[in-house]
Amino acid sequence: MSNGSSITEFLLLAFADTRELQLLHFGLFLGIYLAALLANSLIITAIACDHRLHTPMYFFLLNLSFLDLGSISTTLPKSMANSLWDKSAISYWGCVAEVFFLIFCASAEFYLLTVMSYDRYVAICKPLHYGTLMGSRACVHMAAAAWGSGFLTTLLQTASTFSLPLCQGNAVDQFFCEIPQILKLSCSVSFLRKAGLLILSCFLAFVCFVFIVLSYVQIFRAVLRIPSEQGRHKAFSTCLPHLAVVSLFISTAMFAYLKPPSISSPVLDLVVAVLYSLVPPAVNPLIYSMRNKELKDALRKLFE
Repeated sequence: MSNGSSITEFLLLAFADTRELQLLHFGLFLGIYLAALLANSLIITAIACDHRLHTPMYFFLLNLSFLDLGSISTTLPKSMANSLWDKSAISYWGCVAEVFFLIFCASAEFYLLTVMSYDRYVAICKPLHYGTLMGSRACVHMAAAAWGSGFLTTLLQTASTFSLPLCQGNAVDQFFCEIPQILKLSCSVSFLRKAGLLILSCFLAFVCFVFIVLSYVQIFRAVLRIPSEQGRHKAFSTCLPHLAVVSLFISTAMFAYLKPPSISSPVLDLVVAVLYSLVPPAVNPLIYSMRNKELKDALRKLFE
């Protein structure tokens, strides 16, 4: 195939070998999908219905749950349908849509996690100015900036990826369309464009990562100056869930996109894809609700 315009569909081959593997994939991923849908929907409903949770921290958590739902709903339904009906094909534009929405949700989530680190910084380091700096209008603007930045980043990455000439067939050794696998199908002459795309993505991620690190350096310095142990514990308890989600997101994404080609293998690529695309949306609600009394109380009220 000389270029991408001659491709009408891609073949998702990760689970296409045996029927038993397809059915196992369908059952396992269906369980993960339903768990993620239920957990994130409960958090969204609890925050929306309980006026005590109408604060900046929970407003951003509401946005995070929406992005998690979008992320996992982008990849799993088509993959599960293919496994259930013993198929492997996805249309060219379906593949473009999967890449676009997955990268959009991931990018917007990372920008939102960056905003959430600023929220924690203001709450702990500048508590007297929290109401001014984190007013409702400011929160809406910051959330809109995260979603908008994610959209622009995704538009650039998706357009750059699918404008590359594809010369290596249309078989994608994954259960969904992802950029690293699509780039493997492109011609070798496009190396500079591949490198440029990677450098831009790494630069944007690095800027957000540095902002998060600097925020938490200031947070930990402020917490350690709190005289009472109870006060330190309360401050840490509001930060640890966010820090855990950030660590999970960054570690899985970095390993997926920056691992050396020498250790790459179909099985490892598959495991890494599951880790960064499925685990965070399913686990994030548990991380945020596990030690959060206000959220637990709101969830308990839903079932009373």
